[in-house]
Amino acid sequence: MTGTPPPYVPGHGLLAGRTAVVTAAAGAGIGGATARRLLEEGARVVLSDAHARRLKDSEAALAAEFGADRVASLPCDVTDETQVAALLDLAEERHGRLDIVVNNAGLGGTADLVDMTDEQWDKVLDVTLNGTFRCTRAALRRMKAAGAGGVLVNNASVVGWRAQRGQAHYAAAKAGVMALTRCAALEAAAYGVRVNAVSPSLAMHPHLVKVTTPELLEELTSREAFGRYAEPWEVANAIVFLASGYASYLTGEVLSVSSQHP
Repeated sequence: MTGTPPPYVPGHGLLAGRTAVVTAAAGAGIGGATARRLLEEGARVVLSDAHARRLKDSEAALAAEFGADRVASLPCDVTDETQVAALLDLAEERHGRLDIVVNNAGLGGTADLVDMTDEQWDKVLDVTLNGTFRCTRAALRRMKAAGAGGVLVNNASVVGWRAQRGQAHYAAAKAGVMALTRCAALEAAAYGVRVNAVSPSLAMHPHLVKVTTPELLEELTSREAFGRYAEPWEVANAIVFLASGYASYLTGEVLSVSSQHP
């Protein structure tokens, strides 16, 4: 029914035995929902986030539910290459392999271009685009050396395709994530690694409510085909699909988790 979320889909063991890393995975947004979905599908998951306390709480909750042997975490600022390397090292040291990397870290904000400072522009681009680049580069280096394939899934946004006032920095960063995904996929195919992205429109979580006016949320929701925002786990489902064997011939794709695509 339009406006009503569908029932939650149970796991089917699609990723049993795989090791996955998810950035910006603490909290109630897409990253946290993705970590849970990966665990429900049988993967071992290494969580990361820039917020150390929230990350530790998320790790404890998931470990209690899925087992401490399948959940680990490490704080990671994706603007710091050393921290990115340490995160991927932990996955390999803990589980002996790195199969899946979900680049979810991103930073938004709202400012008209005439009022936007260099600092505002640089901060959004450094986390959202450069951070995805750093994590992608580090993961591909390891996957290429291991010679066992692998999958990367990046979190883009429909704003990378369409215009939205006050979002020039975020839109530029997400369009860059899409282009990075396509170029990386061509290179990575030579050693059996797939690189794709999801492009959500409006996925609701508590942080978004805090930083967005009710009027804007109502306007954005009105654009959605189902007359509602996406649940974070609905975006996570698309990420799991791209990470799974069901998407074995998909690479360089940006999957719109929305009716809003070019």
